[in-house]
Amino acid sequence: MTRKRKNKTHLKGGVASAPGTAEGVPKSFVIKHGQVGRSLTQLVRDIRKVMEPNTATRLRERARNKLKDFFTMAPPLGVTHILAFTLTDISPSFRIVRLSAGPTLSFRVERYSLIKDVMRTSKRAKSIGSVEYLSPPLLVLAQFPPPGPDSPPHLSLVMKSFQTLFPPLAPQTLSLSSARRVVLVSYNKEKGTIDFRHFLISVRPYGVSKRVQRVLDGVAKSSTATGILNLGSEKDVADFLLRKRGEPGPSTDGYESAASTASSVAGDDGDAISLADDYVGRNNKKGSKRAVRLDEIGPRMELRLIKISEGVPGKEGNVIHHEFVKKTKLQLKAQQAEHAEKTKLRNQRRIEQEKNIERKKKLAEQDEKGKGKAKAGKDDVEEEDDDDDEVADEEEEDEMAWDEEEEITDGEEDDESAAEGSDADDSDDEPAQPPPKRRKSSKQ
Repeated sequence: MTRKRKNKTHLKGGVASAPGTAEGVPKSFVIKHGQVGRSLTQLVRDIRKVMEPNTATRLRERARNKLKDFFTMAPPLGVTHILAFTLTDISPSFRIVRLSAGPTLSFRVERYSLIKDVMRTSKRAKSIGSVEYLSPPLLVLAQFPPPGPDSPPHLSLVMKSFQTLFPPLAPQTLSLSSARRVVLVSYNKEKGTIDFRHFLISVRPYGVSKRVQRVLDGVAKSSTATGILNLGSEKDVADFLLRKRGEPGPSTDGYESAASTASSVAGDDGDAISLADDYVGRNNKKGSKRAVRLDEIGPRMELRLIKISEGVPGKEGNVIHHEFVKKTKLQLKAQQAEHAEKTKLRNQRRIEQEKNIERKKKLAEQDEKGKGKAKAGKDDVEEEDDDDDEVADEEEEDEMAWDEEEEITDGEEDDESAAEGSDADDSDDEPAQPPPKRRKSSKQ
């Protein structure tokens, strides 16, 4: 039995070699912080679906996490934007933070609808798989006034901020099959709000009625589990294809005119296009005439811009725009001076911290050098002690050698003592003395 070969499920080189993660592609964190309810938590998940695939879909926030934690971890991961939701006393708040120097746009969420709410109220609700989220959506900015002296200056910055959330569109290199979703950001001049909506692109046959389209698609609401249309209640196929539901035929013979059959699902001829390339779906080949339709899949938000400030939360600079607070030129000048003073103080503290770090590093190096010298001196002392011990051992060995030679000359000492005894006998003047005792040599 041959062993089954395992296919590689990971990419070499990590995230850098993954498709869609090239340089210049914006990445985002969609997070919530603070105490939020169930509905706002679900809205965060829905916005993550909109921002796929260039967002952290499975990101988990903890209760002890703060915005500063995400600002610290985002740059090493290549994250360029943070979309933060929180709940205030008035309404939910939504902020778009551009890393790492700002600006920060703060919105108030006036109204919002979740994906499940939009799908529940839609007449043409359809199930959405994971294939639609493999490519980023297309961004459409609508009803924003062109830059000029009469238009509000902050709207151009809002448009630029939304444009940087999504990858730039390159028609020369864009694959038609990758255009699956559309994000619509439209400005409501009467209310002064911004509508955020999410659509799915669907392509349908052009020039056929709805019932003929159901036959072409192979699935209808009246079909069985096998996908076969149920025509048991119809007397003729023409009754199903040409007659409107709930109405008798327009003529006595049960047939409609040729003009009525040319009605399209999408509308007039202006809605039809010729596909420039093969598209997903049945019979959507290059050059075929099709009608394009946008189906809203949610979520939906109505946003009101509150404030635009420089920098990021915690290190905010000047306030570029505020919806409710208007300041005079003197107040703006004083605010700029205050922020400049804060920036100067922050830079001074940073320089002091860097100097302290360098000083501590030098002290640590000196301590290491001192410890190395002390260790070397200790080794020299140990070597001198070893030399003294060796000298002492050599002296002991010399003494032991001398004792051995002394034992060998015991006979000579006996002869000398005997000669002295004979001399004593010959001399009468001197008294006789007892012979000296023989000295015993001790062996060590």
